[in-house]
Amino acid sequence: MFPPFADITDDVVNDSGKKIVVTVIVSAVTSLAAFLFGRYYGRYKARREWMSKEFFNRVIVSLNIFAGGVLKIRTVLERSIEEVFLNPVAIEKVQAAARACTEADPLLRIPKEDRWFVLNFVLNAVAELFVPGQIKLDAGEKVSAVKYALFLTCEVVGDERIRKIRAMLLRRDLLENFPYPDTLPQLENPWHEDRIKTLRRAAELFRTEPDLFLTLEVCV
Repeated sequence: MFPPFADITDDVVNDSGKKIVVTVIVSAVTSLAAFLFGRYYGRYKARREWMSKEFFNRVIVSLNIFAGGVLKIRTVLERSIEEVFLNPVAIEKVQAAARACTEADPLLRIPKEDRWFVLNFVLNAVAELFVPGQIKLDAGEKVSAVKYALFLTCEVVGDERIRKIRAMLLRRDLLENFPYPDTLPQLENPWHEDRIKTLRRAAELFRTEPDLFLTLEVCV
């Protein structure tokens, strides 16, 4: 004798219900495990960065100004590396080059075939800040235009100082003829002497490896 049709239907429904419940439970457990692992790994990574004082997931763009014989360093923007370099491969190349920097050679040595593409990510991020000036220029209004050289660094400045990936802006004419090849300007902070060393090295490389730099015209 075959079981009644209703009994077969009930068994199928019960099996389907069990499968749904099991699927929901497995999905919930997996999601929770992924969340907890992600949170743990995030804290572990943050602590490791803090202990080493190396923050290679941030990019700072700084403007280096010589005014009245004084070096003034001003932050233009700071963003996560993913917001600036919109490609995982580019990020890997930038971080690898940052880790390879030394005290004597603080500029990022991106492979030659990638330099323009990597620098162009930064140039686009910075250029967004100065769009109003470009529109004024296009409209024929009076603006002041300044040409800056843009380049990437990761200064090695001692265990007590933070290392970050930095995109630096320096007037192109000052890079072509650096005003402090063997002397120091006045410094707002004593540790800014390290920045002078970086800018000197940039001036040297500007003559021998110009593809480490891009030019950005800023209109204000």
